[in-house]
Formats: sequence, structure tokens, C-alpha cells
Amino acid sequence: MTEPAKIPMLRRKCPICGKPAVYEERPFCSSRCKDVDLNRWLKGSYAIPAAPSAEDEDEVAALLEHGHDKP
Repeated sequence: MTEPAKIPMLRRKCPICGKPAVYEERPFCSSRCKDVDLNRWLKGSYAIPAAPSAEDEDEVAALLEHGHDKP
């Protein structure tokens, strides 16, 4: 019987600090960096900005037309 081919693991860097990632905390290097990432998600730092659509603009115009100051 032959042994299965060993596939080398790629050494990835921690997305927070750039140090080599640790298998147990992947893709991070430590629990601290994992917590920093979680905090950024909870604060909304990773939110994707979106441009208002034409439908959104129509809703705002309708609200303003009916005397609402803010949408």
C-alpha cells in the first residue's frame, strides 16, 4: 500500500496583525486578534457601503412631499 501524498499547508498571515496564522486560531494568530476581528464586526466596521437606489430616492421624495422632515 502506498502512502497518500502529503499536501503542504500554506502559511497564511493573520488578517489583523500580519503574523503567521496558528492552526488552532485560524485564520488568526491568537485569540486576541480573533477578538479584535469580532469587535470590528459588532461595531459595523466591516459594513459594505451602498449607494441609494432609485427606489430609495422615490421613498424619500414621497416622505418629504407628505411633510416629513427626515426619512
